[in-house]
Amino acid sequence: MLSQEDNELLCRVGPGTPMGTLLRRFWTPAMLSDELPGPDCDPVRVRLLGEDLIAFRDTNGNVGLIDNYCPHRRASLFFGRNEECGLRCVYHGWKFDVNGDCVDMPSEPAESNFKDKVHITAYPVLDKG
Repeated sequence: MLSQEDNELLCRVGPGTPMGTLLRRFWTPAMLSDELPGPDCDPVRVRLLGEDLIAFRDTNGNVGLIDNYCPHRRASLFFGRNEECGLRCVYHGWKFDVNGDCVDMPSEPAESNFKDKVHITAYPVLDKG
């Protein structure tokens, strides 16, 4: 029989846990390709290894798997608009690409490079649809 400590070690898979760190080194099936039917379709909620994530297919057909929450005010990106190669947060309009890079901040001046410093957690995706 497992001790409580061993059980915790083997069963907790959230971010920062030993087993979660191990499992994140390997590919994990997340969903069927058909669940993202076409470019700029509605985003889909995905829960993997204790993390709330959002899957979306961008304008070019690339699939992204990013953190559910915008880093600005933690608004859910599930309600975001999937448009022009990115998922736009409906709260303040920050837009993220499939790599988790912020590609647009409407409230920042055009010459500002602040968006280049903002990144959201993103995982690589292999779409074998």
